[in-house]
Amino acid sequence: MLTDRRPILLANARVIDPSRDFDGPGDVLVAEGVIRDLKRGIGAAGVPEGTDVVNCAGRIVAPGLVDMRAFVGEPGYGHRETFASASQAAASGGITTIICQPGTQPVIDNSATVDFVLRRARDTAIVNIHPMAALTKGLRGEEMAEIGLLKAAGAVAFSDGDKSVTNAQVMRRALTYARDFDALIVHHAEDPDLVGEGVMNEGEFAARLGLMGIPDAAEAVMLERDIRLVALTGGRYHAASVSCRASLDILKRAREAGLAVSASVSINHVTLNENDIGPYRTFLKLSPPLRTEDDRRALVEAVASGLVDVIMSDHNPQDVEVKRLPFAEAAFGAVGLQTMLPAALRLIHNGEMDWKTLIRAMSTRPAELLGLPGGSLRPGAPADVVVIDAEVPWILDRDDLKSLCKNTPFDEARFSGRVMRTIVGGRTVYEHV
Repeated sequence: MLTDRRPILLANARVIDPSRDFDGPGDVLVAEGVIRDLKRGIGAAGVPEGTDVVNCAGRIVAPGLVDMRAFVGEPGYGHRETFASASQAAASGGITTIICQPGTQPVIDNSATVDFVLRRARDTAIVNIHPMAALTKGLRGEEMAEIGLLKAAGAVAFSDGDKSVTNAQVMRRALTYARDFDALIVHHAEDPDLVGEGVMNEGEFAARLGLMGIPDAAEAVMLERDIRLVALTGGRYHAASVSCRASLDILKRAREAGLAVSASVSINHVTLNENDIGPYRTFLKLSPPLRTEDDRRALVEAVASGLVDVIMSDHNPQDVEVKRLPFAEAAFGAVGLQTMLPAALRLIHNGEMDWKTLIRAMSTRPAELLGLPGGSLRPGAPADVVVIDAEVPWILDRDDLKSLCKNTPFDEARFSGRVMRTIVGGRTVYEHV
């Protein structure tokens, strides 16, 4: 792995930069931590002395990915994931910025913990890491966190992670307060009472497996409530993980009404469906659950149309003790940092999505929503760049995952395309050999 800050010329590439609506041949020059130039025919003669000239031979060069929803265990759950291990996994998956979730121990609900996360990540991680702070104190859904102070300390958005705020008055106050700070509220829209004892999508397949189902109404009911509160308060709202067609109808009405509403979908929900659970594969037990193939297709179309803004990993490492259990007893969650992009390339190869749409959803748009400087190859932008070979075939071996936990839904999956190089702040932090 290279870590020096020599200038880098990525020559003879297919450059994709959604921030400029660009997809075409070109060269990218990186120097002093920023994008210095992007055009055709820069050539080795037109670069600073000592530049590392990389012949991309037609490979994709794009802005580094910005993962808007990933759980990293520090502080408190370092046995599940550390900033060091998460960043290694991210770099090998082309992710140059991770937004970590607040459900740590202690919870990221005060300025001191935000500061700890930023310092710890700076000292041990090889990619950019920003914390998403708690929306309510202790993630209990009862009392709003100090949004203004947390944002000043460095929190980029506010969420209760995989917990829903069921108290509508608390959510109304949070949206109202956050509006005055132009803060983004990110909410896991799922009614826990409707989820009940459910462990997978409610329907015929769950019935055949003898498992309790989770209706899509659990998501739609909570999302509908949230949208009405956004209309009432004028706050900025982001649905953390939509999973069904019913939610898309609600989002569409909100957009047509001119509300400041955006949404993410996980890579799992646009590339897998409930049938992939097969014989009780607990690595595919997720929250929200995998839905039907019709839902999956609708989600892909929603990303393609821009109705759903972001594709994220929903990285949630769980160790063997809580995953190697009967399906109904196993923990929810899957790792995803390293496989988000390779899995997404299936959408490209299947003709379900084009490159600019995909990179916009995984890099440019999350950076815009969070007010971060990445997601672009414009001259002067941070030199966070990924080089992708879209055609190379390979099979995932979970022992090659850099995360501390190996609970991947893509174990032994066949992929076409992988990350060849990841550059963060002008440094090559990952190179496939």
